[in-house]
Amino acid sequence: MASEPRILVTGATGQLGRLVVANLARTVDPARIVAGLRRPEAAGDLGAQGIEARAVDYEKPETLAAAFDGIDRLLLISSNAIGERATQHANVINAAKAAGVGLVAYTSLLHADTSPLPLRAEHVETERMLAASGLPHVLLRNGWYAENYNGFIPSALEHGAIAGAAGEGRIAAAARADYAAAAATVLAGEGHAGKVYELAADEAFTMAGWAAALTQASGKAVAYRDMDEADYRAFLIGVGLPASVAELLATSDAGAAKGGLFDESHTLSHLIGRPTTPLADVLAAALKG
Repeated sequence: MASEPRILVTGATGQLGRLVVANLARTVDPARIVAGLRRPEAAGDLGAQGIEARAVDYEKPETLAAAFDGIDRLLLISSNAIGERATQHANVINAAKAAGVGLVAYTSLLHADTSPLPLRAEHVETERMLAASGLPHVLLRNGWYAENYNGFIPSALEHGAIAGAAGEGRIAAAARADYAAAAATVLAGEGHAGKVYELAADEAFTMAGWAAALTQASGKAVAYRDMDEADYRAFLIGVGLPASVAELLATSDAGAAKGGLFDESHTLSHLIGRPTTPLADVLAAALKG
């Protein structure tokens, strides 16, 4: 591998990808960073920073050979197209192998091999494809993003309650910026090939604890109303969510109730060299808009 490897970040203008690129730009020469995105013309100010933009579309394998040419390290951020991820990720992995990429980092799911969350299936399949490819790779098994719950804040404040099916399950959700810092650390560092990193916040919360933290942050009383999985799914559909979204939220909560979103290894904070962002800070930032 070259002494100054070129690093490509897929989904570089997405919520996670843009933070990874920003972290990398603070530690390595921007000329070594390549932003992969479906529409390079939407790269914004990346060019002004000296960061090259290349077309990367998981659904268009013909875009990938040119995108990965000369790339030493690749961050494969998992697709958000649930049900189509495995095929899309296979396109990326095959192209990376053909291009001779030296390291692929993949954003998988916390404890993907044992997780009770149905979301695990496509992550496990991608991990298997990476292993079969022979590519040097590292698994960044990300826990839940703490920001996943921010969309519930307006309704929780309006009604004084948030519903769910997570029971007393402990959720070690970290800020998206923490996961981005971990990915940048791995991409810019050495010795990560073959590693599996279970990444989660230092401190976990229950959904009742989340409601209490929102109460503290907002000054408005919010309670947590726990339901069983089927009732929660029906509730979500009743308030207007598509059935597929309701299914995802309900099964994820049910998985959380079984411990699927909990980890206490502190691997994330060790990797980034600082404590993870407290939930109170995530909520404060969301309330400020």
